[in-house]
Amino acid sequence: MQPYARRGVHGQTVETLARKILSGSLPQGATLDMPALQQEMDVSLTALRESLKVLAAKGMVDARQKRGTFVRPRAQWNLLDADVLRWQFASSTGSAVDVALLRNLGEVRGIVEPAAVRLAAERRTDADLQALATALEAMGREGDAAHAIEADLAFHRALLTATHNELLERMEMVIESGLAHRDQIVHSAPHSEDPVPSHQAVLDAVRAGDPDAAEQAMKSLLAQAMRDLDKIHGSSDDKDTQDQ
Repeated sequence: MQPYARRGVHGQTVETLARKILSGSLPQGATLDMPALQQEMDVSLTALRESLKVLAAKGMVDARQKRGTFVRPRAQWNLLDADVLRWQFASSTGSAVDVALLRNLGEVRGIVEPAAVRLAAERRTDADLQALATALEAMGREGDAAHAIEADLAFHRALLTATHNELLERMEMVIESGLAHRDQIVHSAPHSEDPVPSHQAVLDAVRAGDPDAAEQAMKSLLAQAMRDLDKIHGSSDDKDTQDQ
């Protein structure tokens, strides 16, 4: 499912409701007090109901006769939905939940991307190689964290596109949610490793049409990504210990 448009009253209402659920302000199993929410958020009942339809489609709420609209258990949420992932990161930045979620997504990437890059090495076109090279070139240019994040996202998006498998291409929405948040943490911190060499190794193997080398290069890239994250959180933990 495509992420919904976040603009206007509708988008703001969806975001607010989602964050209330994720923060526990609206706990799992709770039945929503629609008039109270309408008054608190200063929106029409129609706008509130339309926003809840978005969350219902993502498995976060449901409505039953005689019970009303209620928050579903987390186990029933569409956790791989790009918006649900983004909301989780937005509501838990810097927390243990945040790190755990990044690690879970890292494991998903470790399963998906090495296999995907094998297909990319076998199926890539000249246009795919150009897209990868353009993203890598952008990655090597000086810029702020936002520039680095966009270049990294463009590279991994191009890799999934190069598989020419439309279902794998859809994994872009899952991978990008975690990758963007991980990059925000890493690129905002000093002394992170240069990402260009590891990405260059992936591109070289894909360009050479070598699936085995491409898979190994991707595994090395993902290992570096986790090292960067561990280094930052390890430094943070060390500082906290020293401050105590």
